[in-house]
Amino acid sequence: QVTLVESGGGLVQAGDSLRLSCAVSGRTDYVAAMAWFRQSAGKEREFVSGISQNGGYTDVAESVKGRFFVSRNNAKNEMYLEIDILKPEDTAVYYCAGRGRDDPSQSEEDYTTWGQGTQVTVSS
Repeated sequence: QVTLVESGGGLVQAGDSLRLSCAVSGRTDYVAAMAWFRQSAGKEREFVSGISQNGGYTDVAESVKGRFFVSRNNAKNEMYLEIDILKPEDTAVYYCAGRGRDDPSQSEEDYTTWGQGTQVTVSS
């Protein structure tokens, strides 16, 4: 069994930066590619960024490119999302997800393990 736990969310002001973390525990060898998704109130969950197992390949949604940066530290079994120049429209619950295949897909159906989410609220 694999457990993912997000942290680092909170209430921030527009223009601030924030780093979210996702800690992986349990059978960490079951997780290869990982990704961040987010869900705003009244909207469907959307892909934000993904990363391959060794961190050599990353993918970022066009809507956040240049402001969102994904990374991971496999020695610590952690993944991160650095968010720069936060905007009110970034307000959402942010989820980390993992899958056994080393392919950071943008489709949430491809991910088998999910965290509980961390709330990010950006005030204007």
